[in-house]
Amino acid sequence: MTSSVETSSAETSSVETSSAPADIAELPPLTSAPRRLLKHPRLMHYNRLAALVLLANLGFLGVSWAPSAETIGYASLVNLALAVVVRQQYVINLFFRLATRAPTSWPLKVRWTLGKVYHFGGLHVGGALAGAVWFLAGAVVVTVDGADVPLITVSWVLVALLVGIVATALPPFRSRFHDHFEKIHRFGGWTALALFWTHTLLGAQGPLALGVLAVVTFSVALPWLRLRKVDVRIERPSSHVALARFGHGVTPFAGSSTAISRSPLTEWHSFANVPSPGRPGFRLTISRAGDWTGSFIDDAPPKVWVKGITTAGVANIETLFSKVIYVATGSGIGPCLPHLLAAEVPSRLVWATRDPRRTYGDELVDEILAVQPNALVWDTSQHGKPDMVRLAYTAYRDFGAEAVICISNKKLTWQVVHGLERRGIPAYGAIWDS
Repeated sequence: MTSSVETSSAETSSVETSSAPADIAELPPLTSAPRRLLKHPRLMHYNRLAALVLLANLGFLGVSWAPSAETIGYASLVNLALAVVVRQQYVINLFFRLATRAPTSWPLKVRWTLGKVYHFGGLHVGGALAGAVWFLAGAVVVTVDGADVPLITVSWVLVALLVGIVATALPPFRSRFHDHFEKIHRFGGWTALALFWTHTLLGAQGPLALGVLAVVTFSVALPWLRLRKVDVRIERPSSHVALARFGHGVTPFAGSSTAISRSPLTEWHSFANVPSPGRPGFRLTISRAGDWTGSFIDDAPPKVWVKGITTAGVANIETLFSKVIYVATGSGIGPCLPHLLAAEVPSRLVWATRDPRRTYGDELVDEILAVQPNALVWDTSQHGKPDMVRLAYTAYRDFGAEAVICISNKKLTWQVVHGLERRGIPAYGAIWDS
């Protein structure tokens, strides 16, 4: 099924779609129960990595039964360092670079697993949980041993702070109060780091602890050392979308994202960079999805703050496969667009959105169709919401692809990813912590 562009000297081009394609495929049967169990959301790679870190800590506890206060302190610090460093942008880019070095000649099962690199947040969670538990144990030990009052006080203040950070990072709070979560995580994290320095100096720990803290501090500070305020040109093809154009001497790599802010100490939002091949600068596609994005579209600020480290995203795993299908809804086209334009890997697009030309503008839609003439562009204002799992599978089958990459909201992403993986098809999509 294809979308096409009709042009005339007097009329604007239009996207043609069909609401009931005759060749839409039936989904293949489910794989065996054991394989489906491994693909269950509760057992996704994110949770496996978190469990692996916790098991490694249990193993360490087993071989060092009744560890000393010093050993407990090192265990806590190493785990919390892991939690911080794996979220550092250069480290994330390194993860993606290493995972995507595998050639397409490698077995699909190996590449399928390597493509899950964006679940690295599981290491962050495992390290944070283990580190907090170790530090709680250390606070109990120094209290029982009758350490100096300042050390005991700092220990229990830090315990309370770590508990607060962990509790507010849990999915129920994070999804409902995301802005508060970000502020607590940022300011609470900085405060915890300062208290760790205080605790380490009061406890007279050795050079190893000071070295680990120095690495963590540098990791936290580095993105802020690249902070700057830059000009931005806003285009609004509709009241729903803003195209933010940047030309401050940076041309990021395809598939990366940039964090922008109007108030750098309180709120940051990341969007996919859309560089155009052979042209400097880049664009961000920003859709109305809340108070911040709505204000950004309505106010069209002339300048914004950016952190200078662009970060790889889920779609960068495309190079692991010979052919891929991109599935997007609405503004999910933004993270897909740079890969479609770069055409590094043969791909086909399935995009469901409301009135694409009126919402995103003729220029953007024509740009997409110029590189994806066989794309399926489904206008939901005319045909309603489609069965995205079946559309994705149809494109996967007809194009002979090896994997599907979905960029959408959380609910639909999980429907597509797990709907296909339960049928033995490699599928990828951003998770809540990626």
